[in-house]
Amino acid sequence: MKTNNFVYIAYNKPSGIICTTEKIDNNIIDAIGHKEKTLPIGRLDKDSEGLILLTNNASIINKIIHPDFEHEKEYVVTLNLPLRNQFLKQLAEGVNIGDATTKPCNIKSEPSAKRIFRIILKQGLNRQIRRMCNVFDYQVIKLTSHSKNCFLVDISIKSEF
Repeated sequence: MKTNNFVYIAYNKPSGIICTTEKIDNNIIDAIGHKEKTLPIGRLDKDSEGLILLTNNASIINKIIHPDFEHEKEYVVTLNLPLRNQFLKQLAEGVNIGDATTKPCNIKSEPSAKRIFRIILKQGLNRQIRRMCNVFDYQVIKLTSHSKNCFLVDISIKSEF
């Protein structure tokens, strides 16, 4: 009987690391330096930072990233200009970003912060948040992946330091 020794890594990706398995400078695989082959579950663009999961369990990757499962992903967004209520309302309703219209999402401005909000998405289009903000002439200054709400059952977590 074969036993599976799957690896699950929660990585706090800094800005400048690229979520690719390609052998290029600053790729996430080299940055982590894990001895076993792992793949990122989803992606964060080079300029973004925050939580990204990696695993060698290929069968679970689709269960987490496929849009049909609608797993929530939360981000903290810092913009170049102060927030307007109408802007937040329009983002929440969905935005035509050229090749697609985003699904409605949850938006909440950060208390006492004029340029920061939280967004919870159930889809993950390429550079989606940056493109949504660009439609309204905002530039994303900082984008941080805060949490991924997906449930992995029967996984034991072992810390390695």
